[in-house]
Amino acid sequence: MAASIAIHLEFGGGAELLFNGVKKHPVTLPSQSEPWDMKQLLVWIQRNLLKERPELFVQGDSVRPGILVLINDADWELMGELDYQLQDQDNVVFISTLHGG
Repeated sequence: MAASIAIHLEFGGGAELLFNGVKKHPVTLPSQSEPWDMKQLLVWIQRNLLKERPELFVQGDSVRPGILVLINDADWELMGELDYQLQDQDNVVFISTLHGG
């Protein structure tokens, strides 16, 4: 059984508007049989934090194109994207690069 882990979530570039305008969210993910990965985190975010317009944040089982994801200040593409196993005290940042004009 994997222990619960505390992580820091941050939303910026307009993405915070989908989360009641709150940019920073300290989160404790509950213990479960498998280690937490990014794919499971996205499902948890949708169920627990996302307040409106999920289509602007997720597409399928990943983030929608135009949202930059950083894990501990590194591009998640370098970290394994959806397969990255979260560690206690990880900092995960979602930045929307899509802006109206």
